[in-house]
Amino acid sequence: MSKFFARSGDSDSDDTASDYSDELTTSESEDHSDSDDDSSSDDGKPAGLKNRLLGAGSDDSDSDEDVVRVVRSAKDKRFEEIEQAVTAMSNGQKINDWVSTQNEFERANKAIQKAAGIISQTGVPKFYIKAVAELEKATQAALEKEKTASKKMNASNAKALSSMKSKVKKNNRLYEKEIQEYEKDPEGYIVEEEEVIEKTKVKKAPRAKPASDEEGEDGELVDDGFTPVSAGGKTIELNQDNLFKKLKEVIDARGKKNTNREEQVRILERLLVVANSPYQKIRVLLSLISAQFDFAVGLSGYMNIPLWKNAEKYVNLLLTFLESNPGYVVKENVPDEDDGEKDRVPENGETVFIQGSIVAIVDRLDDEFTKSLQNIDPHTTDYVDRLKDEVGLYAVIVRSTAYFQKLEQIDAICRTTTRRLEHLYFKPDVVIVAVENATTALLPKDIATPIKDSTSLIHDLCVYLYKNANSLQRTRAMLCHIYHHALHNRFFVARDMLLMSHLQETIHQADITTQILHNRTMVQLGLCAFREGMIKEAHTCLQDISGTGRVKELLAQGLQAQRYGSVTPEQEKLERQRQLPFHMHINLELLECVYLTGSMLLEIPAMAAAGSNADSRKKVISKPFRRMLDYNSRQVFSGPPENTRDHIMGAAKALASGEWQKSIELINAIKIWDLMPSTDKIKEMLGRKIQEEGLRTYLFTNASYYSSIGLEQLAKMFELPLATVVSIVSKMVWNEELSASIDQVSNVVVLHHVQATKLQSLALAFAEKASGFVESNEKLLEARTPQQGERPKKGRITLSYC
Repeated sequence: MSKFFARSGDSDSDDTASDYSDELTTSESEDHSDSDDDSSSDDGKPAGLKNRLLGAGSDDSDSDEDVVRVVRSAKDKRFEEIEQAVTAMSNGQKINDWVSTQNEFERANKAIQKAAGIISQTGVPKFYIKAVAELEKATQAALEKEKTASKKMNASNAKALSSMKSKVKKNNRLYEKEIQEYEKDPEGYIVEEEEVIEKTKVKKAPRAKPASDEEGEDGELVDDGFTPVSAGGKTIELNQDNLFKKLKEVIDARGKKNTNREEQVRILERLLVVANSPYQKIRVLLSLISAQFDFAVGLSGYMNIPLWKNAEKYVNLLLTFLESNPGYVVKENVPDEDDGEKDRVPENGETVFIQGSIVAIVDRLDDEFTKSLQNIDPHTTDYVDRLKDEVGLYAVIVRSTAYFQKLEQIDAICRTTTRRLEHLYFKPDVVIVAVENATTALLPKDIATPIKDSTSLIHDLCVYLYKNANSLQRTRAMLCHIYHHALHNRFFVARDMLLMSHLQETIHQADITTQILHNRTMVQLGLCAFREGMIKEAHTCLQDISGTGRVKELLAQGLQAQRYGSVTPEQEKLERQRQLPFHMHINLELLECVYLTGSMLLEIPAMAAAGSNADSRKKVISKPFRRMLDYNSRQVFSGPPENTRDHIMGAAKALASGEWQKSIELINAIKIWDLMPSTDKIKEMLGRKIQEEGLRTYLFTNASYYSSIGLEQLAKMFELPLATVVSIVSKMVWNEELSASIDQVSNVVVLHHVQATKLQSLALAFAEKASGFVESNEKLLEARTPQQGERPKKGRITLSYC
């Protein structure tokens, strides 16, 4: 027998071949090795003989290389194929190559289908779940970026990206449960059941791992086995001696091109553990918070929520150290010390000043919270979960304000007080009390105390800003104060504050965010007047906002398509940054309903008073309402009302024809009234107003057909008290809207048919045209005259927010 066949009979080769065949038979997948065995059987050769031959050849080659061969099961082969496709897919995402990403995604899914038998026993690979979850986020981020990008990607790449969106969503529906588990704890998801497979065993001693790696897994002070190593391969210990030196290196590397920001955060976290004095901990915490903000913003445009929570935790820790060590004060514009690498301790009652800005950190934390709310879909539970973090942020603002009050830093107190006020002014009284009580539970008793009334709290915050803040902060405080009064139905207080502040005269000079706040305040004031039954005042407040057709834009509650010209990506980005979070929105459908209802109650009697006089009909109280009414009147067939506008237009036509009962039914049928507090009270008020305006419309329309009308008959027709009818008619006579007199003996209205002479008509027309010319000239003069500190503008005129 030859030497070759003699080696094939060795026991080692037989054992290896048998093990390999056993693993193939136990697996449920079809592999290339199976097909090889089948083909050898078809040729008439025993499968065992071929395995022995292959085993002999591989054993010979392994003995030459002095390496022990490791046999892999079918499961390992299938999972390795999936992992290769996932890795290639991740690389394609990094270089923005969505064609290759799409191909690798399909390859990974085909490999998943091939391994269906194995997956049914062991479950879907966790690295695949992580990959498809991150892929969905990456496609959404790429599509958002593509919308605002100045330079678009090529056609094939864009087509692949758009098709990936639907494919990934459809694929991820199959693994919703696994993806939800991954989203709960992305870092610990794969670590739980991670299997380490040793592929090769070298005969020589394996290369030794650094001892710090193992310590990193078990130790509490090291993260992920990370240990600094010098150029010579020696481990660098972080201790008290080199703490300031390493901290300075991290600060110097901040902002440079090739700086690993995650590595910086890990170093600072280790330094925080090493630090043992208050001065060291404060210095490290200031750098650590800044490092959290540095690498926070990605493609989504806002700070990652876990990073934000870490930053909030470190801010609270920093304030704890500062409160317990009053000898250390964080302050801006501190001169550099020569001994900056030495620990400093307050001596003889002196104060140690540390370079930094607590108020800037609080501002950034609040801004990042707002950005996250702007970018999260408000109709998902993620938005609600994120909104729960507001209590913790509010507690940080209150705590920082108390700290600044101890130091008597007026400017910082005003900034944090403004932030606190802007978190409260739009909330109802019950919500404010709940937020304050929850904050009191989180903070020490000497910082926050529970409250029972939100009005006094808002009043105290605003009064402090009136006395100490700058002009912009005082303006915003005044608007927030007015908004809060209007929200709680204190119309006259809010109106008097607005008129005495003279904000209408100077608001156009303020920044855009303040103009948006002014618009919100005016809208809330109009809604307050409407709830109190003051229709004319409500219409006056809402006219400048609702009558423009740009309600979304003026209230920063959405972007409207531009009819003329295109908006640059920079302008659109700025507009998106100004948008308010969803929980601060004013319901636009309710706002439109209130505006159109008020316009109906004012416009229908005015149209009836104008009659057939063309000049009088040109006086329009509400152009949008008149336009809708004309369009509705031109319709050949009007079906049953389907939306809010249809209900109001039907009610207006019924009111004009004297059918006030039908008008009340249509107005009460609007479902949007349920969103307002005291719905029954509002519907009752609207019914009474429709009865009164129906009476006035009836008198204007039919006065020419009567010589006298009984007051009791009018009261019976409109189901109003006699005193109310007398009051309405008397006002009409006094205001010269109706040429009539009241006979109190017989309780009758005597109508006088007086026609103006030609000269009187011409004089009235001339007076109206002259007043119109004066108003137009004043508006033109205001537009052309530059304000103080401004240059005259040439070229196109931009639209203002107020």
